[in-house]
Amino acid sequence: MSAPARTTEAAKAVEELVTSHLPLVGHIAREAAARLPRHLDTDDLYGAGALALVQAAQSFDPTLGVPFARFAATRIRGAMIDQMRQRDWATRSVRSRARALAAVTEELTRALSRMPTDAELAAASGLTEAEVRQVHEGTDRAALLSLDPLASDDDGLGAHLVDHSPRPEEALVAAERAGYLRDAIAELPDRVRLVVTGYYLEHRPLTELADELGVTQSRASQLRAEGLDLLKEALSKLLSDDARAGEGALDESDGVRARRRDAYVAAVAKRSTIRGRADVQAYLDGAALSAKPAAAPASRRDPHAAYRAG
Repeated sequence: MSAPARTTEAAKAVEELVTSHLPLVGHIAREAAARLPRHLDTDDLYGAGALALVQAAQSFDPTLGVPFARFAATRIRGAMIDQMRQRDWATRSVRSRARALAAVTEELTRALSRMPTDAELAAASGLTEAEVRQVHEGTDRAALLSLDPLASDDDGLGAHLVDHSPRPEEALVAAERAGYLRDAIAELPDRVRLVVTGYYLEHRPLTELADELGVTQSRASQLRAEGLDLLKEALSKLLSDDARAGEGALDESDGVRARRRDAYVAAVAKRSTIRGRADVQAYLDGAALSAKPAAAPASRRDPHAAYRAG
């Protein structure tokens, strides 16, 4: 007989063994179903068992005198056990202790006609109360629940989960606001910025900041109020729909203070690009606002350099 003919005949023999013994896989899977973790079902075991059946048919040697059903059953059970262990989050020791504790719980429940307490379980099992709680916690952590519906009239656990993260458009708006605030803090006059960042971002007492600047606490409070006014001015103008910060000529009738405020707002608007300011990922990572902003280039500070003296 030629080699191709022998190969074809062997393939047919393997196919016949697999086809005729597929019911054996279902029988063993149903037997093992009682030990299944919650996140596994019979189909998972059936798949592992079917693969083991094919491998058993390919490696079966009839000359050894062992019936194929017995040979394959050992392989199938082993594959199903491996499947359960691989998909189980609990260790073998936790499962072993949990089974022993479950047996004790069942006996005490029958004897007491109620669920036993941890102290009673500990006394009956030889464990401490802490160990009993550890076993319960270990099995609870290993229990998985499906987010998908289990029945046609069930919405599933996934339907009751609430996503508290911002929607894309909300994250974009919040990131832009945080970017403007970051730039507005960075463009504050030096002494004002020190007080604002020190008091609000570093949570330092006002007396400490006043000592660092060499001024009275009352003056430090004035600098803080001045900084808040500037921040409010910049954000209210830059975040308004019709804001055109830095555009157009300044009104001379507003006086020096108004011109300095306008120059400050213009510098904030020019400090960063739209792409950098509205960095959504930085906002989501919590890095949109820096407690110690980097100094802006001199060319951008020039519009209100006189105002920085504080």
